[in-house]
Amino acid sequence: MTDNAVQAAAKVRLGLNIGNTLEATGGETAWGNPRITAAFVQFAKASGFNAIRLPAAWNQYADATTAKIDAAWLARIKEVVQYCIDADLTVLLNIHWDGGWLENNVTPDKQAANNAKQKAFWQQIATALRDVDGRLMFASANEPNVKTAEQMAVLMSYHQTFIDAVRATGGRNAWRNLVVQGPSTDIELTTQLMTAMPTDTVSGRLMLEVHYYTPWNFTGMTQDESWGNQFFYWGAGNHSTTDTAHNPTWGEESSVDSLLGSMKTRFVDKGIPVVIGEFGAIDRSKTLTGDALRLHQSSRAAYYKAVAQRSRALGLLPFVWDTGGLLDRSRNLVLDAPVLAALVEGTK
Repeated sequence: MTDNAVQAAAKVRLGLNIGNTLEATGGETAWGNPRITAAFVQFAKASGFNAIRLPAAWNQYADATTAKIDAAWLARIKEVVQYCIDADLTVLLNIHWDGGWLENNVTPDKQAANNAKQKAFWQQIATALRDVDGRLMFASANEPNVKTAEQMAVLMSYHQTFIDAVRATGGRNAWRNLVVQGPSTDIELTTQLMTAMPTDTVSGRLMLEVHYYTPWNFTGMTQDESWGNQFFYWGAGNHSTTDTAHNPTWGEESSVDSLLGSMKTRFVDKGIPVVIGEFGAIDRSKTLTGDALRLHQSSRAAYYKAVAQRSRALGLLPFVWDTGGLLDRSRNLVLDAPVLAALVEGTK
């Protein structure tokens, strides 16, 4: 447990989200992915990742009255965490979307009830995993929906409850590095609204988390809208001369530099590491063909490399979002070799 947050952060080169699995509504395989295996975790390591983020649901496995989490689910989470530890990976475990009980209710009217549930859940999670060493970190939430200063105050109470609950379980949890999320995990909102970090009983053991899906037109938008088109292309040298309607008009390399740079200035330079807990861009290979597809594929590789590379250069921790399109979890095969190569190259 000797590594503080800065020391632990320095050891994370490239992280992988095992998404749409432990957080899936209805059970681990409900969203089409197989159960996580020790072999897959070892394969992820062999593919170039040295950290794993485990998005996890808890509310669907808990008694609605007592908030007691099912013992079998706690045991399953502990098993998967141990797969990561056995592979000598840093592992980040959170309360993810989880039906939105916290993330969609960062409001004064829900504050008391949600703090009670946050405390109950983290008491149980932290106790179950208390003996795992410092390679395990906990994260308070995922993408808490916060847009105002009033909501930010409520979110800070959720984070404070999380920290206090974990620390109170004692043992290694008294020193474990913990991660709290900025408002909506949005960089600009975090710059505006997150004026302080929660308090802690031990110094230098907190990190901040934001996500990076800029520009959304490129990373997630699936149809042209009246207010703007999708971007099929991204990055210097990757603009189309024939499909100019879908060239990017914002959000390229300079945005990566300025947005991630703001996190360095506001937090990293003050001893608070910043986790880029998710980043990624959708694959449009089912809608594009020929030269347009080749240019899009080049654009995706450029995007992944730029975000990963600039994150590491600025001292941020990049965790790519994947739901099974990058690495095949059943056969332990690389499915998107250009993106994986870009990520590995970017974080060398």
